[in-house]
Amino acid sequence: MRRCAAIGCLLLIVGTGAGCAPRATRRNADAAERRAVTFLVREVPAWSRENGCFSCHNNGDAARALYAARRSGFAIPESALADTTAWVSQPSRWEHNQGDPGFSDKRLANLQFAASLLAAVETGHSSDRMALRAAADKVAADQGEDGTWRIEEQDTLGSPATYGTTLATFSAWRVLTQSDSGAARLAAAKAAGWLRQAPMNNVPAAATLLRFAVRDDSGESMRRQAEALTFLRRAQTSDGGWGPYPNVPAEAFDTALVLLALAELPRDAEMEAMVRRGRAFLIAQQKADGSWPATTRPTGGESYAQRMSTTGWAVQALLANRGK
Repeated sequence: MRRCAAIGCLLLIVGTGAGCAPRATRRNADAAERRAVTFLVREVPAWSRENGCFSCHNNGDAARALYAARRSGFAIPESALADTTAWVSQPSRWEHNQGDPGFSDKRLANLQFAASLLAAVETGHSSDRMALRAAADKVAADQGEDGTWRIEEQDTLGSPATYGTTLATFSAWRVLTQSDSGAARLAAAKAAGWLRQAPMNNVPAAATLLRFAVRDDSGESMRRQAEALTFLRRAQTSDGGWGPYPNVPAEAFDTALVLLALAELPRDAEMEAMVRRGRAFLIAQQKADGSWPATTRPTGGESYAQRMSTTGWAVQALLANRGK
């Protein structure tokens, strides 16, 4: 039985210290990034070729990491992203994706594929703005009455593959802001209104809302940035990472979300230390094959989908802070 489209949507170090040499730190990070990229180059195209369909985990989160790696200067074979780029550039085909419907969530598939298309456009792999507009319209049609995208009604925290309400809404908003269609503009404004008042009651939410606040031009932006930073400073664990809540063990996914947010801010000494410790945590968690253990909710589960998505998020976080 083939399980695709959104199989990953429904399935659910200690390293360099403050006194370590910067060159050793950079070498460790370079090695981790190379191993991860090698893993993704092999795995990203494998799913569609072996299963005859496209997935949120391989062609969503993991593919976006490869687009980011290409932008960061890694030599990525054309074959690693060709199938993904071709697929996400045809939004009219997404609803006809093959696979087991019992393991598919069309809303999340639309969101994941649209995010990959945006990454392809931003990195020069696609120049099809009309496709991006069509993708944005599909995403806009999935918006809830309150302005959000609630992939799993009972799970607002989310996971690497299923996102959770705050991350899903922010991801949708990013896609919508790149389209000039009336439907997309209205949906983006509604999403922004919700994000401006969304609670920062867990680490993924605080990290995501920090990313939104950096981009927001409302009068609440600076206050929300300060609120999110205070939350994240207090939530960093003794081993350098972040868990889903303060005072719980760190996870790769939650740490990656925070590092992606911090990468968009100016750096002072305190921020540098936060990022350095977070990167060290991620590097120490990497497996020998270049991937990261799946972050699952609850923790400790086994899932290929979540492992691919966790790896995608971790790689994007390392690359976003590369050389900083």
